[in-house]
Amino acid sequence: MAAARQVFAHYMVGLTDGQSADQWQQDITDAQNSGIDGFALNVGSSDSWNDAQLPLAYNAAASSGFSLFFSFDMAASTWTVDQVVSYVNTYKGYGSQLKINDLPLVSTFEGPDWADNWASVRSSTGGIFLMPDWASLGAQGVADKLSLIDGAFNWGAWPQPNQDNMTTGDDVAYTSDLQGKPYMMGVSPYFYTDLPQYSKNWYSSSDSLWYDRWKQVLGIMPEYIEIITWNDYGESSYINAPVASQIVSGAEGYVDGFDHTAFRFVLPYFIAAYKNGNPDVAVPTEGAMAWYRTTPVAVCGDGGTVWGQDGSASAAGGTSDVISVIALAEAPTSIDVSIDGSSQPVNTVGTVGKATFYQIPFDGKTGAVTITMNGESTTGPEITNICPSSGHVNFNAVSIQV
Repeated sequence: MAAARQVFAHYMVGLTDGQSADQWQQDITDAQNSGIDGFALNVGSSDSWNDAQLPLAYNAAASSGFSLFFSFDMAASTWTVDQVVSYVNTYKGYGSQLKINDLPLVSTFEGPDWADNWASVRSSTGGIFLMPDWASLGAQGVADKLSLIDGAFNWGAWPQPNQDNMTTGDDVAYTSDLQGKPYMMGVSPYFYTDLPQYSKNWYSSSDSLWYDRWKQVLGIMPEYIEIITWNDYGESSYINAPVASQIVSGAEGYVDGFDHTAFRFVLPYFIAAYKNGNPDVAVPTEGAMAWYRTTPVAVCGDGGTVWGQDGSASAAGGTSDVISVIALAEAPTSIDVSIDGSSQPVNTVGTVGKATFYQIPFDGKTGAVTITMNGESTTGPEITNICPSSGHVNFNAVSIQV
């Protein structure tokens, strides 16, 4: 039997060189307060700081009743069997190591060409519960290796190139092709990266992604969820305030000042609904969160950013000049959105349970954005017609909460 439904967040250990125990504790506390059960620790094979950082993480998690498991990065690293065995054996005894069926959960980022090595890992560790991400194979390709795994994680959490909205085709295929083995569904709030040193420069449509994906979770009801990510600032998929020491060089221009903490506001409700099996659960805290870009998409050039990974069209075609809002309330409520003090028409796009999604076009209007609900207001950063200092549109978004 698999454990009860759980929600994890993908955590980039590769960004933690020199990180303090206090930072680990802060991240764990913030995640727990959002309803997250654990971190999937993305580790690289050659990062010298792993030996210092992983004990800090596992000890902080153990003292907090939080769970951790490894997500071996096999796209950016080359691993030997002995290395993987050593990591598993070193940390499987910690109280914070997540176990399923009394076996340590192990995941990956890619690595299907490593598939035949897992039998050796199993025999040298006393057993593991293997749920890799081999999304590059597709659901059917993963199914072809079903005898080697105990379940699967699907990294696919963003719309495809030239698609405005995420669909559940892959999720449905996984749940079918896994033939009863557990499925871990990827959920993400956003994606934008512009890191020429890694040949990465794309934006995946994210104007409605956070709402769409949680609505889809409540339809799919997978055994597990992995939020992608907690702290990958270079890909704009983070759900917290940027930690300066963790921002990869070159991403500062589109990350500094772009707080994503407010994305977490809706998590206690959506996670409770997911674990309960339906959205008719109490709203832990009524309120709303919003996200938006701070420059209209036509203010200046796209900087070569394409629409979706491996896309060819401009990212400018994959986003609209809108303020996106998710409101949580026990009963229907009203939302007011103003730009520079001028109220804007609020369009209801959809509802799921006690969450309502709105989008408000800003249509060339500029100024500070204020969201008001139930008499409470929050004002966020200004929308401006000034081109960012990069000389091109910043496709990242700010988030605010009321």
